[in-house]
Amino acid sequence: MLPEVRSRTAAAHASVEALIAERAVAAGDPVTQAEVERKLARVVSGWIRAMEALGVEVRGPWRIDFDCGRGCYCWCWPEERLEFFHDDDSGFEGRVRIQ
Repeated sequence: MLPEVRSRTAAAHASVEALIAERAVAAGDPVTQAEVERKLARVVSGWIRAMEALGVEVRGPWRIDFDCGRGCYCWCWPEERLEFFHDDDSGFEGRVRIQ
């Protein structure tokens, strides 16, 4: 599943980066900036829906958890592999490298 997660996240991340650049160019134009903000919101919410449809838990922008019953394997962009785990009490911030 991680290849699909990475692919969809890479596409959404690239779209957000392009929109952030577009927003910077539109500085001083509130109408254009508002449209860019709407596009940003659509991209991020679309990514969230896509991740949830894959059955993973979204924990923040470009951060997800794969629940394994006793905690979660966790991943964030642009990590290449699934290399971290956290228990239910420590959360994403308490993640440790999988041995």
